[in-house]
Amino acid sequence: MKIGIALGGGGARGFAHLGVLKALEEKGIRPDIISGVSAGAVIGAFIASGYTSEKTLKILKNKSLMAYSKLHYPKYGLFSLDSLKGDIQKHIKTNRIENLQIPLFIAVSNLNDGRVEYIKEGDLSTYILASASIPVLFAPVMIDGKMYSDGGLFDNLPISPLLQKCDVIIAVNVSPVQKIEKFDNLVQVASRTFQLGVHSNIIRHKEKCSLFIEPTGLREFEILNGNHAEDIFELGYNYTKNLEINLFD
Repeated sequence: MKIGIALGGGGARGFAHLGVLKALEEKGIRPDIISGVSAGAVIGAFIASGYTSEKTLKILKNKSLMAYSKLHYPKYGLFSLDSLKGDIQKHIKTNRIENLQIPLFIAVSNLNDGRVEYIKEGDLSTYILASASIPVLFAPVMIDGKMYSDGGLFDNLPISPLLQKCDVIIAVNVSPVQKIEKFDNLVQVASRTFQLGVHSNIIRHKEKCSLFIEPTGLREFEILNGNHAEDIFELGYNYTKNLEINLFD
């Protein structure tokens, strides 16, 4: 039985993916294929390359997309994520998606053609950078003459590449929508606008999953603040640990 796990986007809330994956592993559930978008693509790449959840947390904690970003002339985005690319190249031995230990699909948005693409081969760090580049906030990435940005724009829960390849599909959503009383800056407004736009494409995938996991309590954490990585990890772990899961009947 082949198990596929889709890891959704959600900025710093993506640390919950690591807790979820740890709890699933303790239950004897390990992915044969991983599909990820934005933060889920970052986490997915580390897991697919052989890192444990705990080791990945140690590498990435106290970092957020804003920690990786650098303000630059805003022709296409307010910030650049080039330093994220360097960190991925530093810690993951191969920079080819197809050479990872576990097959990985990375969801990216092709801005020129107006569609989502699920990338299974190519330059790992470049496609992760594209998948994490929230429009307006972060500059899109030019690949083969076309501009790519956050795959969540079209698909923030990328189960599609798993449907024909897996017997069991587990989807992890870390982007619940919460009420916000006020906004303090442009960055918060931009991230909120994007979050609301992608919410509907999460809901339509839910019924196609064998198991849909959405840890409660994530609404308390800002998507661009990575200072609570360990708390978010534990939240995902404890929520999943307490689930009664039977995928094999």
